[in-house]
Amino acid sequence: MTSILTNNAAQAALATLRSIGTNLDDTQARVSSGLRVGSASDNAAYWSIATTMRSDNMALSAVQDALGLGAAKVDTAYAGMNSAIEVVKEIKAKLVAATEDGVDRNKIQEEINQLKDQLTGIAQAASFSGENWLQADLSGGAVTKSVVASFVRSEDGAVSVKKVNYSLDTGSVLFDTVGNTGILDKVYNVSQKSITVAVNTDGVTSQQTVAAYSIDELIAAGANFTTNTTGGVTTQLAEATATQGQVTAGQFFVQVNADTWVRAADVTGTGQEALHNEGGVYYGVDTAAAPAANVAAPTSIANINIVGLTNTQLDALISGVDKALSDMTSAAADLGSIGMRIDLQDEFVSNLSSAIDKGVGRLVDADLNEESTRLKALQTQQQLAIQSLSIANSSSQNILSLFR
Repeated sequence: MTSILTNNAAQAALATLRSIGTNLDDTQARVSSGLRVGSASDNAAYWSIATTMRSDNMALSAVQDALGLGAAKVDTAYAGMNSAIEVVKEIKAKLVAATEDGVDRNKIQEEINQLKDQLTGIAQAASFSGENWLQADLSGGAVTKSVVASFVRSEDGAVSVKKVNYSLDTGSVLFDTVGNTGILDKVYNVSQKSITVAVNTDGVTSQQTVAAYSIDELIAAGANFTTNTTGGVTTQLAEATATQGQVTAGQFFVQVNADTWVRAADVTGTGQEALHNEGGVYYGVDTAAAPAANVAAPTSIANINIVGLTNTQLDALISGVDKALSDMTSAAADLGSIGMRIDLQDEFVSNLSSAIDKGVGRLVDADLNEESTRLKALQTQQQLAIQSLSIANSSSQNILSLFR
């Protein structure tokens, strides 16, 4: 039936044109933005994943910046430690030269003083962005420094920041800014000293040669100090809790003069001079007995003064400097390891960021080859739909010819 009120053909052509227009708009948006999923209405699931991963990738970019900052700190500390090692080598060489008979130790001491000042300058200058890993306040124990290493999202959606830690302690810091526990300002006691003391066992006193230590060695070994009074004798007693050089953990030590401590002798009964009862085993020495000649403990590198030292004391000092060099070498190796790990982590984060970009692209990027082909097809369909609508609208004009 033909009607001038209702043009069914025109309505069908118009509906087709509207559908083509909608598809054409969508395709043009994909071509212009390059995204197949540009908003949540396109694909809510993919849009949500892509938005979250883009956010994580921004966090990874911040991690890369932090790794660069951390690498600079480690490189600065390593450069300072390496320079300090060379200076301590020079000090060691000067000490060896001082053992030669007839040398002027005063002149050598002047050179050593300059080298000590150089060590102080190196430690103070090895700072990056206000961070100095070669000197620290260790009065409260080790200080942990951290470098941001990665940003992690777990399976349950929880996020966390992982860090690479480096401990500033007595084995890695050149100078303790408050105490005297750094590598260069702590006392190195490397030689085991012996003295003769009177040991009382069940009331019988005998002379024995026992190992002697300085109070610094006991402090370095984490000793617990107590005051004991037994048999009318009051004295200081220490129990080592760690191992430091010749000091063995779990053993007891008794003070025999201001800076000399001896390992306490075991006695099986309650002798007159027994000082400590440990599970029925008594430890004691007669502190009234004068100790034999004792080699002074080596001083710290920061306070070296070779003038007036005996050859025996100088040998002990050289051993102490050598031990300090060993500690510095170990600290430099640790810094090198941390630097290598940061470099590897930086490369990994870069690769991870690229992988995330690719993964997001697979979810939301448009295939422009396909979209351009679809755009051409829709443009052609649009032209045909317009032509069809024009034909449908012109059909009513044909009715006029019937009334002429």
